[in-house]
Amino acid sequence: MKIHEGKRDYGPCEPSVAVNPNKPTQVVVGSVLNDIFVSDDAGKTWSTDTLSSRYGVWGDPCLLADYDNHFYYFHLSSTGNQGRESEDWLERIVCQRSDDGSRSWSRGTSIGYHGTHDQDKEWATVNPQNNHLYISWTEFDKYGSRDPRDSSFILLSKSTNQGRTWSKPKRINQKAGNCLDDDRTVEGAVPTVGPEGQVYVAWAYNDTLYFDRSTDEGKTWLAQDIVVADQPRGWSQTIDGMDRCNGMPVTVCDISNSPHRGTIYVNWTDQRNGRDDTDVWISKSNDSGTTWSEPIRVNDDEAGHQQFLTWMALDPTTGYLYVVFYDRRNTKGKDTDVYLAYSTDGGENFTNLKLTDQPFTLNDASVFFGDYNNIAAYGGHIYPVWTQQKGKKLSVWTALIRHKDLSLNSSQ
Repeated sequence: MKIHEGKRDYGPCEPSVAVNPNKPTQVVVGSVLNDIFVSDDAGKTWSTDTLSSRYGVWGDPCLLADYDNHFYYFHLSSTGNQGRESEDWLERIVCQRSDDGSRSWSRGTSIGYHGTHDQDKEWATVNPQNNHLYISWTEFDKYGSRDPRDSSFILLSKSTNQGRTWSKPKRINQKAGNCLDDDRTVEGAVPTVGPEGQVYVAWAYNDTLYFDRSTDEGKTWLAQDIVVADQPRGWSQTIDGMDRCNGMPVTVCDISNSPHRGTIYVNWTDQRNGRDDTDVWISKSNDSGTTWSEPIRVNDDEAGHQQFLTWMALDPTTGYLYVVFYDRRNTKGKDTDVYLAYSTDGGENFTNLKLTDQPFTLNDASVFFGDYNNIAAYGGHIYPVWTQQKGKKLSVWTALIRHKDLSLNSSQ
């Protein structure tokens, strides 16, 4: 189902989706550059609006819902709305809150301002026990700098008052990256919360996925980062038809009462089987991230096809996993489908389901297609969101899925 089609060759893309856990039929989607789409009927109909803030709105939308009927829209900043032409581009992360189901939004609070340093690639999560918010991101000494003295770091901040104020950012990674926005940059930090309030984060750096944890609500972290898995050929990947494609990790934790409660899952793509055979993987930990399983392949096709731009969600009412990604198992060249994979046994096995009726074609790499898609799940409602391309125009799509309607024989 198409949510919105753009009128220009930049956006909408990088869709993010959040579901109100108190009303799972209330859904909000954000996309580049400052779009808001709202549905109160489980995605059957959508209203459209745009977001503004005192700090500007400049992409990387991250939508979040807490357990007290608030929605949050996190994004990058450009106070003068001039983007890369402005000195204030990427100077901070911005959090805007809605108290009325996304009809109106606060002017925005500032996260991570650090003078001339640049803040990028943020993601946020919420502790359902107390509605404390956590956000992690990459700080660049100077984005794009080739100076070896300039570095990138993973930072984390916390809010205990529903986004009104934020703690001083804390660096959580041990190995610094470069500032070139490539495989040797530390990126892809997606936080998640465990059953006892633990905070978990994984990220990518130098062909490796790293993990860190806090057991005191983000105050202290491990002295040494833990390796989750190798990521052969790195997170910056080559896909025909795209200017760039990332395989950065996504982290979730099972807080349900399922048999897998407490299990942490990390999802990513890599090209260990060749640059023309990108695959979707997960690894899981049953001991708070101390040890990790061997990677489990999520896409169930034969070797030799491209699967890319993955995102994962876990339904906290059931513990079921859902993964959305682009897929070329049935197509040739740049023609692309969208697939959903789901697991009801703690990530041991995945059933694959094609979501697109017809493939679309990534035929113009000059169009910024975005760095991610997204998916949310709650109470048996699953909401994948993704971008499609037609010529130079982009559009944002979703599928209306209830778990009880998923076929047991869905692989296509």
